[in-house]
Amino acid sequence: MADYIDGFVVPVSRDCLDEYRRLAEAVASIWKEHGALDYLEYVGDDLNLEGTRSFTDVVGAGEGDAIVFGWVTFESREARDLANEKVASDPRMADLVNASNSGFDAERMAYGGFRPLVRLA
Repeated sequence: MADYIDGFVVPVSRDCLDEYRRLAEAVASIWKEHGALDYLEYVGDDLNLEGTRSFTDVVGAGEGDAIVFGWVTFESREARDLANEKVASDPRMADLVNASNSGFDAERMAYGGFRPLVRLA
């Protein structure tokens, strides 16, 4: 069972969502090749709950943006750190992002690494 995850929320233009999905599928393969146990991304469907702040607000999404929420699982933080180093130096990553018209903008992404707090299976 995974003991560490990287989580993220990113707005993506609805017009670019199909291209973003293609990019995410390619990126997921690279992450798994470099040590990720699992890579998941979901697109927002029900994002408003009265009395709470929405992901839309957190990332400053506009009217035409979809919200993508994802996480990557690892055996440990150390495994995650090693995978991050490998992915960052993998030339395929830059090639994919540069060749894509996916609307991905890392400066609009909220990201963090997380250790377990509660796990009920």
